[in-house]
Formats: sequence, C-alpha cells, structure tokens
Amino acid sequence: MQVHQELNENNKNISKLTALRFIILIGIVSLFADITYQGANSIKGPFLSILGANAATVGIVAGFGELLGYCLRLVSGYISDRTRKYWLITFIGYTLNMIAVPAIALAGCWEIAAFLMITERIGKAIRNPARDAMLSHASKEIGRGRGFGLHEALDQIGAVLGPLSVAGVLYFNNSYRIGFGMLLIPAIFALGTLAKARQLYPQPYNLEKVSPELETKGFPRKFWLYITAIALVAAGYADFPLIAYHFKKVSIVSDTWIPLFYAITMGVDALAALFFGYLYDRKGISILIITTLVAIPFAPLVFLGGFYTALTGMILWGIGMGAQESIMRAAIAEMVPANRRGTGYGIFNMGYGICWFLGSAIMGVFYDFSLMVLIIFSIVSQLASIPLLLLVKKFK
Repeated sequence: MQVHQELNENNKNISKLTALRFIILIGIVSLFADITYQGANSIKGPFLSILGANAATVGIVAGFGELLGYCLRLVSGYISDRTRKYWLITFIGYTLNMIAVPAIALAGCWEIAAFLMITERIGKAIRNPARDAMLSHASKEIGRGRGFGLHEALDQIGAVLGPLSVAGVLYFNNSYRIGFGMLLIPAIFALGTLAKARQLYPQPYNLEKVSPELETKGFPRKFWLYITAIALVAAGYADFPLIAYHFKKVSIVSDTWIPLFYAITMGVDALAALFFGYLYDRKGISILIITTLVAIPFAPLVFLGGFYTALTGMILWGIGMGAQESIMRAAIAEMVPANRRGTGYGIFNMGYGICWFLGSAIMGVFYDFSLMVLIIFSIVSQLASIPLLLLVKKFK
C-alpha cells in the first residue's frame, strides 16, 4: 500500500515537472515574440506620426487591429477545438505575427505601415486561443494563476528587452526603420524555439487529467458575466500607441525615453503577473477586482502629468496589464470545459477586443478635443466592471 502511494506521488511530481517545463518553453517562445512585437509597439505611435497620421488615425489603427485580431480569435479557437490541430494553428499564427513586424521597416507611407501592424495583430489572433488552450492543460498541475502568471512573466521579460533594444537603436542611430528591421532577429529565435517545443511536447493536452465531458449545453452564466466585466475594463484601457503619441506631441518624454517608459511598464507587468497570479490561486476573483481598482488612476496621471507623474501612471497601467494577461486568462480555464477551451478563449478575446477597439477609437477622437473627457471615459468604463466582477465572485 505504501509502495503504491509512493509511486502515485512520484508520478504526480513528474507530471508537475513536465507541465512546468512545457510552460517555461512556451514562455521562452513568448519572450522572443514579445521582443519582436512589443519592441515595435513601443514606437508604432511616433512612427505613424512621422509618416503623417494624426491622433485619431493612431487610435483607430491600434483599435481596429485589436478588433480584427480579437474577433478572429473566436474563429481560431473554434477551429482549434474542432480539429485539435493546436500546434499547426499556433505555428501559422506565430509565422504571420513574426514576419509582419520587421517588414514595417520597409513601409513608405502610414497606410502600408498600418496594414502591416494590423497583419501582425491577425497573426497573434490566429495563434493565441490554441496556445492558451495548451497552456491551460499544463497549468492545471501547478495552479492556474501560477501557470499563466509564469508564462506572462517570461512573456514580459521580452516586452522589456524589446523596447530597450529599440531605444538603443534610436539613441545610436536615430532611425525608426533600423529599429523595426533589427526585430527580425528575435522573430527567428521565436519560431525556432516553437519548433523545438512542438518536437518535445507533441500532445500537450495530455498534461491534464480530465473526465469525459457529458454536458453539451452552452457556457454558464458566470462566464458571460465575466466576459462583460472584462470587456468594460478593456474599453477604458488606453492603448500604448495613443499614450506614446501624447508623450511625443506634448514633449514631456523624449523619443528615446518613450520606449524606455514602455520597457519599465512591461517589467512591472511581469512582476505583477507573478505576484497576482500566486494570489489568484489563493483568493480567486477578488484579486482581479483589486488590481482593476489599483490601475484606474493611470489615465489622469498619464495624460495630465509631467515626466514623473506620467511614469507613475504607466506603472499603474503595467499593474493592470499584468492582471489582464495572467489572472483574466487563468479564470477562463476554471469556467470552461477542457474540450471547449479554445472556443472559450476565442469568445473571451473577441469580447475583449471589440470593446478595446471601441474604447481606443473613442479615446483617440476624444484626445483631439478634450483630454478631460477621455480621462472620464476611461475611469467610468473601468469602474463599471466592478459590480459585475462582484457578481461573478458570488458564483461557485
């Protein structure tokens, strides 16, 4: 009997170690991918401005890219569940994602740059539901919050290194095009690491032991309340290209410091994902309510403050992003059956993306005539999510 228990415990430990290794490997893929597209994200706004785009255009391009990308995640998630081709779909998405970014260096007008930026979002849309479904299976063994928090932390290390690399290029060469072009290097590393992960873990859904799903009805009410709450948070969250556009226009942050601000924010994001992911496993959805309240003041600090006040606002923005990229994804895995997680993540991302687009477009328009209206919109939208999250908390 004792020998049997010891064997079970050993198998459990091996399963946890295997799951942890898979999460780390996918996290390294995300690290290189984030060096690529977060490096680009840190200078998209100023680059579009140089090519002749105004604030409304920047907001609409950023928002439409997110809208199209997040809506496509519903289709991608559904297809991944139906076909079980999680790896193939992930590969297609990452390839498109990684090729589009360095190609921006060749853009001769803002329309072509905008097209490539939107193409990059499409690639991310294709890959994310399948990748998150695979991560959800591995995170079951070590804790949802810890698993997604660890992945987000590795992801955000890349999000720090990317803007820092671009800042270095701007400092020594003062060339946005060279900044975009050099991002081809981490893009190649991302695709190479992904190929290795596929070789080592051809069937990652086996990392989670699940019972056969007998129910065929739709998703529970808790899931839809949660989606609505998260959509409100997304609507009130200003996209960084608009923030960067503001920094450049009012000259409170220099061209070199804009990507450095973004790098600092991504570092905060990484630490917040680890810390709040751990707390989520202990306290549940309450942690998301707390992080939402903490992040709300970012808008007045960023859009009305000077250098250090804006930096404080970006730190709060990073805390909110850390929660959005870790806790929000972890919670979905607890609400959706294992065999429908791709679809669940697709619906989650679509709702998030539609409201992100509407919020980004509205705030881009507001920016041109009233910063105060922009700030009020951001605060009210995020506050409106709190009652719904409290309702979600009441569901077992």
